[in-house]
Formats: sequence, C-alpha cells, structure tokens
Amino acid sequence: MNRYDKAFKEEAVRLSDEIGSKKAADQLGVSYYTLQEWRKRRTLHGDGAHIGSGRAYASTDKTAREVELEREIGELRRANEILKDALGFFAKDRKR
Repeated sequence: MNRYDKAFKEEAVRLSDEIGSKKAADQLGVSYYTLQEWRKRRTLHGDGAHIGSGRAYASTDKTAREVELEREIGELRRANEILKDALGFFAKDRKR
C-alpha cells in the first residue's frame, strides 16, 4: 500500500480541480478512487483532511502537537503491555 504525504495529497487534489480527476490520477500514478477519496475528505474536513503518510485525518480542532502526543501515548501503552507480558513470563519462571 502506497503512502503519500500531506503536500502530495493537497497538490493532487488541486491538480484534479484543474484538469479533472481521471487525468490527474493518470499523471500522478494514483488510483482514481484514491484521488476521489482525498477530494471527499477535503470537502468534509477542510485543512485537517490530509495529514499524510497513511495516518487518519484529524479534525481541525486538534493541533499537530496533540496528534503527535496521541501517537506517542499509543506507543507507550503498547510498550507497557509488552513489559507486563514479560513480567508475567519471568514471574512464572522464578516460581519453579
């Protein structure tokens, strides 16, 4: 699955406005349906529609810092789960 950054998505949508979705998709090597989805998100969410790199779009109420902090919180939660599993594994081993 290809991932595109915010600038690429915004430029692709602008180009599709100028020359049409089919031509823009062909020129950029992007699926027509992907480009249509980007256009739909722009219509629904405005400037917050294209974060890029496959990450979900955010509402315009969230700042880039808030999005980054939420991502970091998710990573830390996953790390804690791994550590809990490791602790349980080693605790079983010590009981023997």
